[in-house]
Amino acid sequence: MLGNIGLITALALLIWLALRGANILLAALLAAVVVALSNQLSLAATLTEYFTFGPLGAFSFAGKFLLLFLAGAIFGKVMAASQAASSIAQAIVRWLGIKNTLWVTMLVCAVLTYGGVVVFVVIFTMYPLGVALMQAANLPKRLFCAAIALGAGTFTMTALPGSPSIHNVLAASALGTDLFAAAGLGLAASVLMAGLGMAYLQWQWRLAQRTAEGYVASVQDTQMAQLAAAAGDVPYWGKALLPILLVLALIMLPRILLLTELFDDTIIGELLQLSLQQPVLWPSMALLLATALAILLFPVLRRDTLQLLGRGADDAILPLISTAAVIGFGGVVTKTAGFASFSHWILTLDLPPLLSVFASMSVVSGIVGSSSGGLQIFLQTLAPHYLQLGIEPELLHRVATIAAGGFDSLPHCGAVIAMLMIMGLNHKQAYKDIFVVTVVAPIVTLLLCLAVLALT
Repeated sequence: MLGNIGLITALALLIWLALRGANILLAALLAAVVVALSNQLSLAATLTEYFTFGPLGAFSFAGKFLLLFLAGAIFGKVMAASQAASSIAQAIVRWLGIKNTLWVTMLVCAVLTYGGVVVFVVIFTMYPLGVALMQAANLPKRLFCAAIALGAGTFTMTALPGSPSIHNVLAASALGTDLFAAAGLGLAASVLMAGLGMAYLQWQWRLAQRTAEGYVASVQDTQMAQLAAAAGDVPYWGKALLPILLVLALIMLPRILLLTELFDDTIIGELLQLSLQQPVLWPSMALLLATALAILLFPVLRRDTLQLLGRGADDAILPLISTAAVIGFGGVVTKTAGFASFSHWILTLDLPPLLSVFASMSVVSGIVGSSSGGLQIFLQTLAPHYLQLGIEPELLHRVATIAAGGFDSLPHCGAVIAMLMIMGLNHKQAYKDIFVVTVVAPIVTLLLCLAVLALT
């Protein structure tokens, strides 16, 4: 009982501190200590192993994603400093109109993630574009942030059939299914999730316009604007787009070659295997090569190249460490008897099987603050139980992945914290809108889908 109370208290403390704007590294560490003391874990092991170097440890995560965060931040910096991001944003506004800024943001993020781009890369890529878009549209930054979350962190991540997201891959590997498992359910959930989220964001923008709420630049935005102003003339949008196209082309190259069948199957197979086995290295190299291309294309970047790249690297550190700290908290939680008892309690509830999947997956991902981490734990520990109940693997695959993308986005979610850090926002300013599109919309969507399945 004490262990369960400790888990709830620690989770509530972490969320409260995050919403209060406390330093997330200190908040996660304090919450981890509360978990350890209330669950009789060794404090030494908690601080030096579970929180730091365990499978879900902070430094394990930071070491794995360091290159990606560095490459993404540097790429974002050069795109802003060269005014390439501003050029692309201005072209988008000319073609589609300012009133469609939210739709453009969501759809671009959706295309990027469905093409295999990691969520963190999407955030870094969209940030410099977003500064120019928000200025042109006078769009409140909180809504732009939520539109990125909707496009990159909901339906393309968990529901859309065929997505190469880690969630889809994890479920397919564990259950022996493929990436298109329960395609009908996935498509219906994707449309509903995107529709609900965008309806809310458009409503919020109309309210903001009536109350004269608009774009307010953060310190990071001002720095980017100063860099862009120093660059001089804005490059032609087609030229400005080339580095981003290179990122996408390199990330999707193995799959493109597989479709064209122009090369030897062995070469294609090796490239595809490399991209799947190195989900961090592959996009990181794409971002670094795109950065090199930008330096070649835009002479302004060659004035103080090393200093500019250094400032980009500096921008990566705080988001990386803050995200890693929350992941480390989840690593401590998974070592407790309280977590195991939570899992057992969920399994013993008298619920319909699919509703039980939703409940158990939601609890696990909510506690650890990670959809992929929660899904991995679920597949290893709880999925066999549901297969024994007779749930088809394909249906379990899709329901579990969608459920993983609901309560994972509570305030202590690593991706949420990273996005807010990169965008120069805090929870008080922007979390409400993120919560609606990444927690409420996916949960309502899945519950409606389960209700339809129960009636058919």
